[in-house]
Amino acid sequence: MSVTDDKTTPASFSAGAARRAIELARQTLQIEADAILALKNRLGDDASEPLAQAVHLLLQCNGRAVVSGIGKSGHIGRKIAATLASTGTPSLFMHPAEAAHGDLGMVTPNDVFIAISNSGETGELMAIMPIVKRMGAVIIAMTGNDHSSLARMANVHLNVGVDKEACTLNLAPTASTTATLAMGDALAVSLLDARGFLEEDFARSHPGGALGRRLLTHVRDVMRSGDAIPAVSPDVSLSQALMEITRKGMAMTAVVDADFRPIGVFTDGDLRRLLERGQDFSQFRIAEIMHANPRTVNQDQLAVDAVQLMEEFRINQLLVTDAQGVLTGALHIHDLTRAKVI
Repeated sequence: MSVTDDKTTPASFSAGAARRAIELARQTLQIEADAILALKNRLGDDASEPLAQAVHLLLQCNGRAVVSGIGKSGHIGRKIAATLASTGTPSLFMHPAEAAHGDLGMVTPNDVFIAISNSGETGELMAIMPIVKRMGAVIIAMTGNDHSSLARMANVHLNVGVDKEACTLNLAPTASTTATLAMGDALAVSLLDARGFLEEDFARSHPGGALGRRLLTHVRDVMRSGDAIPAVSPDVSLSQALMEITRKGMAMTAVVDADFRPIGVFTDGDLRRLLERGQDFSQFRIAEIMHANPRTVNQDQLAVDAVQLMEEFRINQLLVTDAQGVLTGALHIHDLTRAKVI
């Protein structure tokens, strides 16, 4: 439905009101952009910089990063915990009120406790911090006040303070939550780089995503194997080879030697080209009309490598071999599509 539809646009929302809404949106984005830029300019350049200390503490951590906050800070904390977990830092979010009623039992002396509070005085969080400290967990605080109770209690304090909120009343957490989230992202990115975290590592924590399928799926996981492999010996007739192609439903057959190593391939396309020449090839041995030295892919290669080979040579099938060159499978482009590799 269009935004100009009378059913969805109040009559009182005039052109002037629309212009004010757009102007406030611009102001909000500018205030939040300025808040993030202020964080960037606040960072120092040496090992004494709190961000560098926080990264060091998390790198040395033998437990988990336990992130905690309440209200809007809690929502941001959940996102930071999720980002850390997906980029190589074992993490969880702990609600401070639940922590006070038993969940603190999940915290160990080996953990790093990341406490988030814009004021640094949030009652629910401050009620559990002395216990967290007595447990021996290292504390990283993210607040907007260097002199707050939480900042003074922490081993490292990351100042995420902002000059003002984007809210026209300067009350609703807007710029402050954006700045906190950005600092959490900065911490996570710095950590993943320091850990040497790679695409393959990211894929292992995202197996259900497109990247996971690309980097975790091997040819052996999607190839057709055993009796499903179309294969004939070089001395069979064309008609016998066609029967094998029909039975296996791959529009081709491999031609293999006595050790089951592929020496050729014959496809439906090859058959069409033969028929266009108008000769009777029914009595030919398949070795006389096959394509020798067929394209192959190793069973231990990534499935995405097979996709690249198919695209490079404009083919729809590949023969699969092991390290000794023995035929172990066959791969059709439809197999890769079904596996959502492409």
